[in-house]
Amino acid sequence: MNKLLMVLLALQLAGCATVRTLDAAKPGAPVVYAGTRLDLYAMNGGCCAMDRFGAQAPSYPGVDLPASALLDTLLLPLSVLTVIGVSFQATGGL
Repeated sequence: MNKLLMVLLALQLAGCATVRTLDAAKPGAPVVYAGTRLDLYAMNGGCCAMDRFGAQAPSYPGVDLPASALLDTLLLPLSVLTVIGVSFQATGGL
């Protein structure tokens, strides 16, 4: 059962609008709640997600919406810092 849950989670994250918008780096694209906004845009018949968000909308935005809203909420502090222009350098390892 745990393996099935992990596979479903991996598939969800692969198509998650929030994850897609994190890599978009399109100038002028929304940052705060970007994945949720992308899902809502697609659900309302938006035609040009790539031009507006820098990422393709998921195939099933209604299914993706709860996960994107949750992940966007968890990432909200970093999104707000990005919007106000605070940059940080994160490194790992020794």
